[in-house]
Amino acid sequence: MSENLDLTDLRLERPAPGVVRLVLDNPGQRNAMSDGMTASWGRAIDAIEQDPSVRVVVVTGAGSAFCSGGNPAWIAGEPDAEVDYLRTRMIAFYRAWLAIRRLEVPTIAALNGHAVGAGLCLALACDIRYAAAGAKLSVPFVRLGMHPGMAATYLLPNVVGDAQARELLLTGRAVEADEALRIGLVSRVFADDEFGARVDEIAEGIAATAPIPSRYTKVALREGGHRDFESAVQWEALAQPITLATADLQEGVQAARQKRAAEFKGV
Repeated sequence: MSENLDLTDLRLERPAPGVVRLVLDNPGQRNAMSDGMTASWGRAIDAIEQDPSVRVVVVTGAGSAFCSGGNPAWIAGEPDAEVDYLRTRMIAFYRAWLAIRRLEVPTIAALNGHAVGAGLCLALACDIRYAAAGAKLSVPFVRLGMHPGMAATYLLPNVVGDAQARELLLTGRAVEADEALRIGLVSRVFADDEFGARVDEIAEGIAATAPIPSRYTKVALREGGHRDFESAVQWEALAQPITLATADLQEGVQAARQKRAAEFKGV
């Protein structure tokens, strides 16, 4: 993957082997999703998808916020536009940002600060969410006079369950990090001063696991996992033998016996 992608309001970093960090970099607008950022995001996801060296992706924000959502000037900037035009534009916007769900490597949303509206939906589109203690999360669409967007009505129930999702979407209220942890919106909360280091440590740990079973596990868990018990059994009866036939399996077993860190090659 080229490190020279033409990116606007977005940074792509390689902090450790196998780890890609995407930094939403529009701090003057609390990392609102500008047109330039949206286009850049699409290019970055395409490049990551084609790079076999990537084993985990971390998404975070520059400055004090994770993401304040869509650009307010864009959302309310065309009051005379026809509905079909707006629908076409919104679908393109949704698909661009939700493209992160295509990736077959684990994805982490590192919520360094507030995540609002479409910004929280981006985090929901990732596999794992960690929050800094000072973060606040909300989907305040109805408070702004609009229907939820960015697949909020699918992603939020899938993460926190129907009852919690209804309450958050219909009230639009914000939750602080501790409540987000309690309802399952995030997996862990870290103190602000250690947040970046703890997320980096986790990402590097994921990058050190065997990439083939990691990808297959992510695929197995898509859309809430298998539809029934038998589907899970049938999938695993195929996927597990694939990984048993890899050189990485032999390396993992030998490393465990020798009490050393495994060095997985992805073969």
